[in-house]
Amino acid sequence: MNRCPWQTTNEIYLRYHDEEWGTPVHDENRHFEFLVLESAQAGLSWSTILMKRENYRKAYDHFDPVKVSKYNDQKIRKLLSNAGIVRNRRKIEASINNAKCFLAIQKEFGSFDRYIWGFVNNKPIINRWKKISEIPARTSLSDQISKDLIHRGFRFIGSTIIYAHLQAIGIVNDHIVTCFRYKELCSELSETGNNDSFYPVRNLTPLKFLTGFTLLFPFFFLL
Repeated sequence: MNRCPWQTTNEIYLRYHDEEWGTPVHDENRHFEFLVLESAQAGLSWSTILMKRENYRKAYDHFDPVKVSKYNDQKIRKLLSNAGIVRNRRKIEASINNAKCFLAIQKEFGSFDRYIWGFVNNKPIINRWKKISEIPARTSLSDQISKDLIHRGFRFIGSTIIYAHLQAIGIVNDHIVTCFRYKELCSELSETGNNDSFYPVRNLTPLKFLTGFTLLFPFFFLL
């Protein structure tokens, strides 16, 4: 079985690649989950966050944005004492703030899903990368979305984090063309009749390419 060459034997990491990464997400709590986890990742490895994912689900009420938006100082202290998550006050406070902003988007657009997928007219971007080194860490599209989210009050939500989010929720398919998941996702898209799935090239301009290791991109993170 050919996979993207994520150089790891970690089963959780491989399962994430095989079952989640690049698969279109339309569930509201899952959208919020990835926003929380990707913000928590800043400066850390994605594999570290995946290993803590179940702890986050328990600590964050299964990523219910309504509940998270109501977290108070007592809850923050409890999260800061939880060794199963990233105990960074700024990231924790940002997650609570972002829950409130997330709810505001739901109120304005009907759902966060409608908001985020609206940037690509509900059609995932299917790239055709042959090598991992070709994949950008951010694009003009992620810049656009990050700028809009920051304008709406979100924190810890820079362009690189947003591009990772777009990859995670399937707005962007960045599996390399020889990966079995690339073919599966393209096939699933074709079966739905939504295979005319390319966003205008002007929104796909790569702004920063991977060169070896980078802190905010999932490929090369090992425990």
